[in-house]
Amino acid sequence: MRKLMLAVTAGMLAGTSAFAQTAAMTKPVDATDPYIWLEDKDGAKALAWVEAENAQTLPRLQNDPRYDTFYQEALAIASAKDRIPMPDQRFGRVYNFWRDADHPHGIWRWTSETDYASATPHWTTALDMDALGKAEGRQWVFKGATCLHPEDRQCLVALSEGGEDAVTYREFDLGTGRFVAGGFLLPKSKQNAAWIDQDTLLVARDWGGGTTTQSGYAFVMKQVTRGQPLDQATEVYRGEASDQGGTAASVLTDAKGHRLVVIQRRKTFFGADKLVWTPTGVTKLDLPDRTFPSAIVDGQVIFSTSDPWGAIPTGAIASAPLAEVERGVLKPTLIFAPNARQSVESAADTRDRLIVTITDNVRGRAMVFDHGANGWTSRPLALPDNASIGVASTDDRSDHAYMTVTGFLTPTSLLSLDAASAAEPRTIKTLPAKFDASNLVVEQFEATSTDGTKVPYFIVHKKGITLDGTTPTIMTAYGGFEVSMTPGYSAITGKLWLERGGSYVLANIRGGGEFGPAWHDAGRKTKRQVIYDDFASVAKDLFARKLTSPAKLGIYGGSNGGLLMGVEFNQHPDLWKAVTIQVPLLDMIRYEQIAAGASWVDEYGSVSVPAEKAFLETISPYQNLKKGVAYPEPYIWTTTKDDRVGPQHARKFAARMKEYGLPYLFYEDTAGGHSGDADIEQGARLQALQMTYFAQKLVGPAAK
Repeated sequence: MRKLMLAVTAGMLAGTSAFAQTAAMTKPVDATDPYIWLEDKDGAKALAWVEAENAQTLPRLQNDPRYDTFYQEALAIASAKDRIPMPDQRFGRVYNFWRDADHPHGIWRWTSETDYASATPHWTTALDMDALGKAEGRQWVFKGATCLHPEDRQCLVALSEGGEDAVTYREFDLGTGRFVAGGFLLPKSKQNAAWIDQDTLLVARDWGGGTTTQSGYAFVMKQVTRGQPLDQATEVYRGEASDQGGTAASVLTDAKGHRLVVIQRRKTFFGADKLVWTPTGVTKLDLPDRTFPSAIVDGQVIFSTSDPWGAIPTGAIASAPLAEVERGVLKPTLIFAPNARQSVESAADTRDRLIVTITDNVRGRAMVFDHGANGWTSRPLALPDNASIGVASTDDRSDHAYMTVTGFLTPTSLLSLDAASAAEPRTIKTLPAKFDASNLVVEQFEATSTDGTKVPYFIVHKKGITLDGTTPTIMTAYGGFEVSMTPGYSAITGKLWLERGGSYVLANIRGGGEFGPAWHDAGRKTKRQVIYDDFASVAKDLFARKLTSPAKLGIYGGSNGGLLMGVEFNQHPDLWKAVTIQVPLLDMIRYEQIAAGASWVDEYGSVSVPAEKAFLETISPYQNLKKGVAYPEPYIWTTTKDDRVGPQHARKFAARMKEYGLPYLFYEDTAGGHSGDADIEQGARLQALQMTYFAQKLVGPAAK
């Protein structure tokens, strides 16, 4: 699969093996902060504190009669065998990573394209993670594979211990279905690797001796040859220790044999130098910092931009001939430019086409672009309205692609598309309904923020509800890193919450990517207060419409969304009855010194800049807690294995609440990394704990 996301970030704090790395670093002591010791992530004293906190929180939630039901329902959904096995095209096959009750850590498996289209494909297991973990005494978590184009037979499989971002790379042969004896082995590190040929890799990792930035990113790229000890690898490029991000390589190819090896040096989180690598050296491309090459189609290099690039507007996609790119003289051609209420979500290359998905007022659209003698032409795809559209898999060896369609009440469907044909996508698999949506409705409204900006949001609720403010409601948003929050079928939310009469709200606040780079840039650094104002404005709009009320509204968010929750908890304690703060950033004065925090200065600003420090002091949840305030009792959860944001923020926030005599619940899971998904049981447990908390706060005591 070669699905190419145009957004610079994707997911919680945009974590990837290349750009979400954490280092052990010396932290200056802050004499005014009594909880610095909780920043010792794996220290005995800190872990003893965690154990004591868990011992108080877990009985409160797990002894609730509803918890076991929530857990069993969430586990059944997560492990159900009638889920869609999402496709990944490689080596002439369809691969899929699958978890169920028999394989809690998952199996990597494959079938033929023809068999995949059948109702009951016959799968062959390539790699059994549970068996591997048992044999080696490790809790291995599968983090994907990087394969050598065009055949895709040789792969580097990324294995994480317990869900950390740090991975071990091992060479795997898809033809034999085995790890390669004596093959490439890159020991555990926060690292990136790209195939140059069957015997050569470009690798960025911690080589020792000051080869990582303050945030833990590798900034030294070396060429590793098969059979060569790592300490003999040849350096090919070096960034700077002062870079906010890291250095990583990628290889772009097309069906006609065109090939481009690109090295990115992330001087900031969102901006980078882009360099073309050849065996004779590297050549820097003359590109705006936030313009990136992402694919090749018919000899045309595809670019995405979050900055203006000559005549190419912000947020567009464009192309330039490979020959021009190699010479470093680029004259881009516009492929697509969104309007003010649109955003490009992804671009994926097939053999001869480019599939582009966009959102239009937070509703999905898709187009196929073809390059010919007269430039680029396009045709829209006939897909359901009021849904989110995604590209599940493409392959530059063919024009066959798989797409997804999903909505709040519409179970996800998988569609087969021949991008070279005029035929419309054909549904081949549909997820069975996991909750009763017959009595539910979706509405989209707009709230007016403090500066007059219209902020859209969705609400899912029962038909014909009485508008008296009594409906238990949970609301979420993200608000950062240009990540779009779009409608999607959440079976667990539907089963555990909507089916029981609750309502659900998704707010499309600034800081995200719902309306392109401008929507994101509006809330960066010292402009972030608009993000928090947007969220509170959506809540107030809900109240004005009497869809719910402060006594019945709970909010939740994770990572950057956890920071959002912490700020809203402080700034508007009267608007919420319940607040779940997940794997969060909360100490924004020391965040640059915790885990990978220094890499996010491009988003949040730095305390080394007086104006930015002054702003961070006004919003930092940890520093802005106050004694005697009538805060709602929050539920704060994190994971010990989180090596991206780290559990330190959540721990310190809870400790400060205890010091101030404020009520709170704190839980730290010992596995799962930043995403909390080491296995299906952990995911079900975290869902059940959170939903029990919301039920206690917004619904009331369990019936006896």
